Amino acid sequence: MLAMNAVLLPVDESGPLATQVYSRVVEAILRGDFGPSGKLPTESELATGFGVSRPTVREALSRLRADGVIASRRGAGSHVIRTPGSLAPTETPIKSLADIERYYAFRSCVEGGAAAGAAEFRDASDLDLLRAAYDALNVAMESGQPGTEEDVRFHLAIARCSHNPFFVTTIETSVAPIRQFMELARHATDKKSLERVRTTQAEHLDIIDAIARRSPDDAVQAIRTHILNAKRRIFEATRLP
Repeated sequence: MLAMNAVLLPVDESGPLATQVYSRVVEAILRGDFGPSGKLPTESELATGFGVSRPTVREALSRLRADGVIASRRGAGSHVIRTPGSLAPTETPIKSLADIERYYAFRSCVEGGAAAGAAEFRDASDLDLLRAAYDALNVAMESGQPGTEEDVRFHLAIARCSHNPFFVTTIETSVAPIRQFMELARHATDKKSLERVRTTQAEHLDIIDAIARRSPDDAVQAIRTHILNAKRRIFEATRLP
C-alpha cells in the first residue's frame, strides 16, 4: 500500500488545483511510487493527501484517463496503463536522430500555425490561461522540477488561444512522442542552471507578447525560434561524453 505522506503533499496556490493534482500524480508515477501494480490510491485518499476536494481529484483523474495514462473500473479503482511520456501504440515512433529532426520540422509548422491563429483570435480569458500556464511552468523550472507536463500544457494553451480545434487536437497527439526526449534533456548536467531557465523564460515571453499584441508574424517567428532552440538543447543534452 502506498505511504500517502511519502508522496502526496498538499498542493499550493500557484495554479489551478486540478492541474497541480494532475502534475503531482504524474510525478509520482514517474518515480514509481504506486508500486508494481500501478494502482492509485482512492479518490478520498488522494483528496486527503493533496488537501483538495474530491471533484478536483476527479477532474485530474479524468485528464489522466483522457491522456491514456490511467484506466479506471468500477470496484477496481484506477491503475497506471502507460508511463507519462512513453509512446502510445497508435503514435508514430521516433527511432532515430533523423526522426527527431523530422518531428521538430513538423512541430515548427503546426505550432507556428497555431501561434498565428492565437494572435489573431485570442481573447482576454485565453491570455489569462496562457499566462497561468507560463507561471506554472516557471514554478516548476525554478524549483528544479522536470516541468515536462507544464511545458506541454503551455504549448496546448497556445493552441487553445487559436480557437481552432484542429490545432488543439493535432498538438495534443503530437507533443507526446517527444516527451521522452524532454525528460532526458531536463535531467542532463547543468540543465537547471539559472541561465538556461532565464533563456527559456524569455523565449516563452516572446511568444506570449506577440500573441497579446495580435501579431501573427511575430508569434510564428517567436515559436519557431523557441522550437529550434528546444531541438538544439535536446541534441546538446544527449550528446555523447
